[in-house]
Amino acid sequence: MSQAKEVTLNNFESEVLESNVPVIVDFYADWCGPCRQLGPVLDRVAGNYLGRAKVVKVNVDQEQELAEQFNVSSIPTLAFVLHGEVVGQATGVASEAALNNAMDQLIAAN
Repeated sequence: MSQAKEVTLNNFESEVLESNVPVIVDFYADWCGPCRQLGPVLDRVAGNYLGRAKVVKVNVDQEQELAEQFNVSSIPTLAFVLHGEVVGQATGVASEAALNNAMDQLIAAN
């Protein structure tokens, strides 16, 4: 089972914008090969940072409004959110080491 929680427009504000820990938001689609490749990496990162940060997933096919708000033009896109503000964004498949490094920086800035 995925460590990353699926979020929608209905719970995005409470899960991401009001989070008291840093959040990586994964904008993905089920049909996207690179997204499927990134999924297990994000699950491991989410597990490594339980309680200190979190990873959530937004299905762009089902949540087009959220994808538009974050200017997602290709997937996978990751948004790094701290205190309700996007502090970084990356497109494409990232390595586990790069994501762990990003989480460490977000936690240090928190």
